[in-house]
Amino acid sequence: MILRPGRAAAAVLLLASLFLATAVIASTSPSPSAGSAPAVPAVTPELLARYAPPALPDELRRRVQAMFDVRSPGAGRLSPDGTRLFFNWSVTGSSQVWRIDGPQRFPVQLTGGEDPTTLQDVMPDGRHIVVSRDRGGAENPGLYLQPAGGGPLLTIFQKDGVRASLSYVSRDGASIFYEANDRRPDSYAIYRYDVATRRAELVFGEDGLWSVADHRPDGRLLLARATGNTSSEYFGYDPATKALTPLLGQNETEDYDIAFGLDEGDLIVRTPKLGDFQRLYRYRTATRELSPITPDMGHDVAGFSISRDGGRILYTVNDGGYTRPHALDARTFGDLSMPPLPPADHVSFGSTTDDGRYTTIRLDAATTLPSSSVLDWTTGVLTEWHLPSAPEVDPSRFAPATLESYQARDGTPIPMFVRRPSACPAHSGDTPGPPRPCPVVVDFHGGPEAQAQPGFDAGAQLFVDSGFVYVTPNVRGSDGYGKAWLHSDDGPKRLRVITDIEDCARWIRARWGEAGQPPRIGITGGSYGGYSTLVGMTMFAGAYDAGVAVVGMSNLATFLEHTAPYRRALRITEYGDPQRDGEALRQLSPITYIDRVKAPLLIIGGANDPRVPVSEALQMQAALDRRKAGSRLIVFPDEGHGSQKRDNRVQEVGHTLAFFEQFLLQGPR
Repeated sequence: MILRPGRAAAAVLLLASLFLATAVIASTSPSPSAGSAPAVPAVTPELLARYAPPALPDELRRRVQAMFDVRSPGAGRLSPDGTRLFFNWSVTGSSQVWRIDGPQRFPVQLTGGEDPTTLQDVMPDGRHIVVSRDRGGAENPGLYLQPAGGGPLLTIFQKDGVRASLSYVSRDGASIFYEANDRRPDSYAIYRYDVATRRAELVFGEDGLWSVADHRPDGRLLLARATGNTSSEYFGYDPATKALTPLLGQNETEDYDIAFGLDEGDLIVRTPKLGDFQRLYRYRTATRELSPITPDMGHDVAGFSISRDGGRILYTVNDGGYTRPHALDARTFGDLSMPPLPPADHVSFGSTTDDGRYTTIRLDAATTLPSSSVLDWTTGVLTEWHLPSAPEVDPSRFAPATLESYQARDGTPIPMFVRRPSACPAHSGDTPGPPRPCPVVVDFHGGPEAQAQPGFDAGAQLFVDSGFVYVTPNVRGSDGYGKAWLHSDDGPKRLRVITDIEDCARWIRARWGEAGQPPRIGITGGSYGGYSTLVGMTMFAGAYDAGVAVVGMSNLATFLEHTAPYRRALRITEYGDPQRDGEALRQLSPITYIDRVKAPLLIIGGANDPRVPVSEALQMQAALDRRKAGSRLIVFPDEGHGSQKRDNRVQEVGHTLAFFEQFLLQGPR
């Protein structure tokens, strides 16, 4: 079974307006002194020492550490016979692979160290697992085999500066197929690793961002070549004859997610091509016709999988940010009834055993730690296999995430999830008088084609416990609300909707006050959310009272120039072409408006970041230093695109929380 989660299921970092373009350009025209970005400082040991994270106060560190002790294992993968579950868990401080030999048995740790290690698959005989490991956050993971009982890792592929990812394991377990950009940094070749001889051979090496979407038992492949941020072309490929046959997506910019159907010549396709929302279709290559097999629900089909026994198609629906499970008969496409499952914000499928009998199920709700269970389709019984950990914490007191909305300046409602504290904190320096409103932290998600969702979030609760209202908006360009919403910010069109960032603060300030006092508002986010934070603090200076930008872009032109080669072409389809759209990129770059900064700003980056190079943070800080703006910069020398190691994560979140407590809670208004 190949599992295909939708973009909306991508992880949101803790730190994750349709308006006339002429009006936006006029209201955000750069100051005369704003010019091109300054020269980027070199990343030297002296610079890393200068921007090393300061020590956190003991009390704050303990507070953050306690919340980071709240952890839940991943859904995991079952052994072929359904007697063992392998899963990821960060209980040691970084994500590692664990094994449990039956429901509620004692878990055994299989991998260790500081570098995150991720379970990829279980070999068909159940005797080995395939894992990947990233070193120093550089996002150049290697692939390894490990005995299921534990022991040293056997390298399948690992090379400095090269990314490798698992394509699939052959059904007989003799071969492991993987993709790597070792031939060219902006292309992926496909290799077959022979488990017996421990040797790899090239299967497919044409230039392009290729991946294996699916495979037939006879060795034929379904290949995808990414052509844009959300678009791909699909081909059939026969390694025996080297024949490459175009199937779908050629000369299009449409979003497709495709798998082989049960019948020869059939494909199962997830696409919004025939409407605004993602649906599942049967595609017959002989007639080139798409026939819907799921109803038009006004919501996206978020992801799907086909069990290897050919019995079921399992899919989930993104219902306004909530995840709902469904099942189809893989041959007739008729609806299959789901066994009763506990209510939750998200009910999602994990892996299914090859015989189709067992599927892992993950349940997630705002006030209940995510749990992983195994569904036996034969008996309809759902069994919880392992328990999350919440030492010294009562998750039932966690604030629910309520779905609300704010109104953009053109009247468009923008959805947002809101978590509220039970009481507002006292403000240091206040004189006796009317109550003051709770301060607000607005966290913009990454992507931008991602989605803020409800569910359990220990990091968000840390802010709620500190007295902040915690808001996660889904501005235009977010996933989960249809094709038009998703693509409303592509390229220069972002100029028409970037005001969604400012409008969120305007709405909150006008409506969430008390006794005539508006709340203080902070802005944060990671990746594209970090960029959104920098936009909110520069282009829309004055909208927010403080900001913390994590691994965000400060100049879209230099970002596109310096991001990793395997990402550049795809990012251009999202943000714009530097040659054709240079002026729009300038107008959309936070550094263009550096002279407007008036509120406290903290910038956080990782020295090894391949997506948003740390040079984006350095050039922003250098420009702010020249203005004596009083901003702060923290650079983690051993992290990439967001912190992975426990101590670094504690510092990242701790400094963010301390920054907002200082500027939103303390001192006079």
